[in-house]
Amino acid sequence: MAPRNCTMVAGFIFRGITDSAKLQNIPSVFFAIYFCALVGTVGMIVLIRVDFQLHSSRYLILSNLSLLDVVYSSAIAPKTMVISLVKSKDISFPGCVVQFFLFSFCANNELCLLSVVAYDRFMAICSLLLYNVIMSKRICFQLVAGSYLCACVNATVHTCIVFTLSFVHSSVLNHFFCNICPLQEISCSYFRTDKLMHFIFAAIETIGTIFTILISYIYIIPAILRIRSTAGRHKAFSICASHLTVLSILYGTLIFTYLCLSPGSSVDWEKMVAMFDTLVIPM
Repeated sequence: MAPRNCTMVAGFIFRGITDSAKLQNIPSVFFAIYFCALVGTVGMIVLIRVDFQLHSSRYLILSNLSLLDVVYSSAIAPKTMVISLVKSKDISFPGCVVQFFLFSFCANNELCLLSVVAYDRFMAICSLLLYNVIMSKRICFQLVAGSYLCACVNATVHTCIVFTLSFVHSSVLNHFFCNICPLQEISCSYFRTDKLMHFIFAAIETIGTIFTILISYIYIIPAILRIRSTAGRHKAFSICASHLTVLSILYGTLIFTYLCLSPGSSVDWEKMVAMFDTLVIPM
């Protein structure tokens, strides 16, 4: 990178979701989706909490996924609402750090927990008689705690890498929340090594979770096909259907974001994909 004048910034200014007149209704859609996501996920947590029949390992994982979705969307949506309604587009430097950390932590943790769900489905279908022994509450708690720990380490590394960069005097982020790409765009630091570190840590977690999910379903699918009764196969497939749906949407969005969108793609497209990732998937 060519040298640029650097300065310490006190905060950042968001451009918002879109400047296009054709997309002025996007904020209202944004709010509606966030409301649905919040009601659904909080309702799920409360239901699992109050119904003693749902106090099992499977629903402990589900309640933690719901909690992550609440934090994930709430770390971004309220500030975006303020940007659109009050026209207050600034965020302090510590506020940006917190928002980025929560976003990174929840995204990483969701990948880890979805791999735990795949392992849970594997045990429920392939080792049903031993399921309650192997997937005890203690083991389940350890798996969930391990996911939180891995996500915390990964998010801390990403946050430290991003916010040790130096930023130019113009601190306008062409986005609606603090994300890696817009922050790197206004940085005047030489960040080739930083990008490599981001890639390494993201690749380790992504490959690890994908490997766990693939191995689980390599055993799950033949086990389902071996079930003789149609009702039994239907029940086994229904156990995996919601998980596979979430995985398809999540990884489909990631592939579209990092492989299909070229560096010269429209910024509005990138924002729409980010909105889908942070709100539609939790909903």
